[in-house]
Amino acid sequence: MLKPHSLLAVAFMLLLSVTTTRLLAVSIIPQPSEVKTLSGTFSLSGATAIIPGKSAGEANLLQQALQETYGLALSLKPAAPNNYIRLTLDGKLKKDLGEEGYLLQVNPGNIIITAATNTGIFYGIQSLRQLVTANGSDYTIGAISVKDKPRFGWRAFMLDEGRYFKGKETVKHLLDEMALLKMNVFHWHLTDDQGWRIEIKKYPLLTQVGSKRDSTQSGTWNSKVYDGKPHEGFYTQEQIKEIINYAAARHITIIPEIEMPRHSSAAIAAYPWLGTKHEQIRVPVNFGVHYDVFNVTNPKVISFLQDVLQEVIALFPSKVIHIGGDEVKYDQWKADAGVNAYMKAHHLASPADLQIAFTNDISHYLSGKNRRMAGWNEIMGSKLHDFTDAKDVSATEKLAAGTIVQFWKGELNLITDAVSKGYDVINSYHAATYLDYDYNAISLEKAYSFDPIPAGLDPKYHAKILGSGCQMWGEWIPDVKAMNHQVFPRLAAYAEDGWTLPANKNFEQFKQALQYFYAHWDKEGIQYNK
Repeated sequence: MLKPHSLLAVAFMLLLSVTTTRLLAVSIIPQPSEVKTLSGTFSLSGATAIIPGKSAGEANLLQQALQETYGLALSLKPAAPNNYIRLTLDGKLKKDLGEEGYLLQVNPGNIIITAATNTGIFYGIQSLRQLVTANGSDYTIGAISVKDKPRFGWRAFMLDEGRYFKGKETVKHLLDEMALLKMNVFHWHLTDDQGWRIEIKKYPLLTQVGSKRDSTQSGTWNSKVYDGKPHEGFYTQEQIKEIINYAAARHITIIPEIEMPRHSSAAIAAYPWLGTKHEQIRVPVNFGVHYDVFNVTNPKVISFLQDVLQEVIALFPSKVIHIGGDEVKYDQWKADAGVNAYMKAHHLASPADLQIAFTNDISHYLSGKNRRMAGWNEIMGSKLHDFTDAKDVSATEKLAAGTIVQFWKGELNLITDAVSKGYDVINSYHAATYLDYDYNAISLEKAYSFDPIPAGLDPKYHAKILGSGCQMWGEWIPDVKAMNHQVFPRLAAYAEDGWTLPANKNFEQFKQALQYFYAHWDKEGIQYNK
């Protein structure tokens, strides 16, 4: 006969067999906040019903994913006694889980995903997809309870198509992969020196001329080798609307970036009066910072930019518009008598002051349209580059309040400077988040170790860090194969950086969870780095 203390021990062990809490042992990327493993399994089959509730769009995407991945044709039903996946909205959860959090409960007889919003429902579905175990034609999910919400509200991937046009289907494919990883911002770099990729109806030459170049620099920076191959491509406004809707269904906001005042040579090739030199140039075939810049002292140029932004605003529902603002060399402004006269008349002491004044005018225009401006951290007027003289960036003008500063270069104390002045910051520090860097420079482990909140930042400013971005710059990425090699699997690491609390991160567990994605990417034909 068991003694009382032995009976208690047995009871305790039985309880542990029913439910145990394991924060780091579930193969989901990004790693959830809280996980409890339960006893038993749920059998997924074509007889399983999906009960959409008020989440019809999300239910349709779940149905589609299970059909494409496992060949299972689940039906949508208003109710079922058992063997179902039920999607349930509960607004009371917003206080605890926010707009994007969710509860996922897998029981032997049913699966229930509950959230305050359909975004949370969608993210619960993405976690569920990763939990399916296949054994031949049998599909099971271990019983589990997940409570989850993101660390940051801005979890971005940026695609540069100014350098090489990738096309609608590639963008949709990237959006699918972002969605599975719960990334919620697609930062679309649509214009640069080497190409203008968005149709602007008022200025048709932007795409008739600016979307094409007759050759491209090959190899590395400063190379004298050119491929001799014409390159072109742009998105019509109808295509952009289609992509925006595709992203929205996957709870991804698209943030368009229209570069100004530099990285503007493709536009100047189309309309030479936009520049300081008023010279006809061709769309550049070289990469780097070499070319003309918008003459922001010319009212006609300002009207042009406002016209462009008006069409961009009409297309993109995003509350944020990115205006670039990086790598302005200032040489062209300094050499132009009209620009110098304007600066003197407006008491602008340095070229950086002129850039900030221009940027503030654009911010004022955007705020009048109920939009918020974002830009790379040069827009604050700091010296970041060897090609700028210190006196040229000794700005006294102050950047407009409400601007989002995307930090990519410079000392990390520039983040402290920005947040202490009241600006929100997206941390995209190049040495940790640039996907065009090879794996020797940014390994998978280094990508995984990135913390959007820099070490030493005063906790009172932590809330000013909106989140992070990882950037796929395109100078040396001519095709989708090369792009995929750079993006995957590091995209998964950046997704977890933006979602998961540092205390819940574990690189070894992350690598184990990647096995699902390796199989998924193999099936999708994505040639990732191995």
